[in-house]
Amino acid sequence: MKKKKRYITLLEIMIVIFLISIIGGVLGYNMKGSLEKGRAFKTQQAKKQIKDILLLEYAKGEKTAEEIQENPKKILKNSGLVKNAEKLLKDGWNQPFKITYKKGEDTYKISSKKYTEYKNKKKK
Repeated sequence: MKKKKRYITLLEIMIVIFLISIIGGVLGYNMKGSLEKGRAFKTQQAKKQIKDILLLEYAKGEKTAEEIQENPKKILKNSGLVKNAEKLLKDGWNQPFKITYKKGEDTYKISSKKYTEYKNKKKK
């Protein structure tokens, strides 16, 4: 008795490739949203950390608020609380933060253009 050999047809291979591409597309689409959330989270945490360190430096009373605002990188490096000041001064989208001092509120405002766009897009 001879056994028949079963060969994979071209149609079967094409169907498998088609299914794999659909699954890959769905996963890729879902990952994009996760990456945006991760960037937003990194930005939020960096903003909090920068603000806290700058306020600690201001509370020491050795420098004025304007001096701190002019060179936050130096302040962060000298604080000993930050490993990489350059990296911390950028948001999740690798854009630099804008740091301003609000005199009336005695606090620093750290803003990111991309983060603001992300929040506005999320509201819609």
